[in-house]
Amino acid sequence: MGETATGGRTIDTASLSPLHWAAFGLAAVTGVLHIWLGVQFISSSLGISFLLAGVGFLGGTALVAIDYRRRFVYAVGVPFTAVQIVAWYLVNAPDFSPVGYLDKAVQTAFIVVLFVLYRREG
Repeated sequence: MGETATGGRTIDTASLSPLHWAAFGLAAVTGVLHIWLGVQFISSSLGISFLLAGVGFLGGTALVAIDYRRRFVYAVGVPFTAVQIVAWYLVNAPDFSPVGYLDKAVQTAFIVVLFVLYRREG
């Protein structure tokens, strides 16, 4: 892992596989969508939960990128994402939107990728 002159961490691209990049893309899609929704509903607790979820997805991506306890981040990311899917169902049933379906498909793929990364680094 690279170190900067100030002691901060840098992105260790040499250790990132195509699967990591796929995970980054999936996390970015759902993270940005959650932040966008959070801004739309900022005055409610639902909006705050969307913002926190979005920051969680993007923050986890940053931790993996700098090679900070990757296996732990994968292990936390699986239930974190699964809770998003369950919460979406409970809040929206039976009125699901196409964007919601797309996001849940992205999140399901993300869970699979995180699980594979976790197993590979085990």
